[in-house]
Amino acid sequence: MAEIINGKELAQKIRLGLKGEVTELKNNGIIPKLAVIMVGDDKASKVYVRNKSKACEEIGVEFEEFLLDDTTTMEQLLNLIDELNNRNDIHGILLQSPIPKHLDINLAFNKIDYRKDVDGFHPINVGKLSIGEDCFISCTPFGVVKMLEEYNIDIQGKNVVIIGRSNIVGKPLIQCMLKKNGTVTVCHSKTQNIKEITKNADILIAALGKAKFVTADMVKDGAVIIDVGINRNDDGKLVGDVDFENVEKKASYITPVPGGVGPMTIAMLMTNVVKAAKNLEK
Repeated sequence: MAEIINGKELAQKIRLGLKGEVTELKNNGIIPKLAVIMVGDDKASKVYVRNKSKACEEIGVEFEEFLLDDTTTMEQLLNLIDELNNRNDIHGILLQSPIPKHLDINLAFNKIDYRKDVDGFHPINVGKLSIGEDCFISCTPFGVVKMLEEYNIDIQGKNVVIIGRSNIVGKPLIQCMLKKNGTVTVCHSKTQNIKEITKNADILIAALGKAKFVTADMVKDGAVIIDVGINRNDDGKLVGDVDFENVEKKASYITPVPGGVGPMTIAMLMTNVVKAAKNLEK
């Protein structure tokens, strides 16, 4: 039976540490502040933004919200980002996705000053990550790395299989795992014989957004399972990309959904905001 990696508990521990760092910054006259832009009326986004605002409040980071309606033009969005880039009181800028289809999210991400890009999506941060330079790392992959570190799960020389190649999770995870000397394989919708590949994984990370996609027969005994997926089943219950009940019996470590990677993502966002404020201090 696998040991459960408790993301909720770990995230709490990280936030507690950050609280002390924020107090120290404030003593030096720096008040860390996060600006969140939300375009449109996406219900899930509203929940995420509320959670981010709560986390800010908990650790003492100021939070300013910019709610734009569906009719916002690209020009208006870019102008707002420009304005926030130029505000010295704002250390981190986050554009909540998804945004309405008529807007170009990549153009918007590129407009955010990379020094305030606490989501780690700016090409400069993505590039720095790939060549091993200090940068802002996308919050979910960053959270996965922290979990493995905290549970003393060694990545060096291990077969790491990532299912999913999104810009937000899959691709940055490749770089994070390579940096830790893992041997990385990426599977995606065009991969053939996926089970043969996943069965060789010492560490299997599922980030494809399909409920219970990873079944017990795809997992080798004693593998470490990280489930990044958040899906709702027919009963409206939150489930991951992994068939938790059955895979848990074979794995050595496994993350639950909810209570696994999710809370870590927000904790790492807070880590990035504090880092951005500290960079200003230098």
